[in-house]
Amino acid sequence: LYGECLGGALYWNDFLPMAKKAGFLDPRLVTSRPIEVENEAMRDKLGQARFFSATYRLFKLDGLEPACEDYGQAVVYRGGVAEQPQAFELDGHHVIERGRAFPVCGNSWRMLAETRFAPFFDFIGDFATHYGITDGCGASAALPFNETAPAQGTTAKSSCC
Repeated sequence: LYGECLGGALYWNDFLPMAKKAGFLDPRLVTSRPIEVENEAMRDKLGQARFFSATYRLFKLDGLEPACEDYGQAVVYRGGVAEQPQAFELDGHHVIERGRAFPVCGNSWRMLAETRFAPFFDFIGDFATHYGITDGCGASAALPFNETAPAQGTTAKSSCC
């Protein structure tokens, strides 16, 4: 399993508390896809275990809250990030079109306003009025990964490493 990049795999629900303990209080899943185990003998040994390749965006910022809190804020992406000229993807749930106001929670606002991304955005609102938890926010899904993305094989010729 180790040679196929699966033996050292970290369980996602162990990763999140580790990231938070290290000061990255609101890990954001950017992309994920299943890893297909193509070796039949290995699949048999794994049983029901599933593997995903996941990319997270982590910010170590003062003031991040444990949940997505609504302060009535929004951002407007002005463009300028070379790899993302028409829309900026903060994470898998925040794809911000250029020129269009996009409502954000307080954490997302800070992730943009207090980082290298600030020059590419206009910021609307402040933290003066708290409206509660942002609608649709939370870790309600048992598995946060995209199970419908094309699988990535783990054969020797297409290793995940």
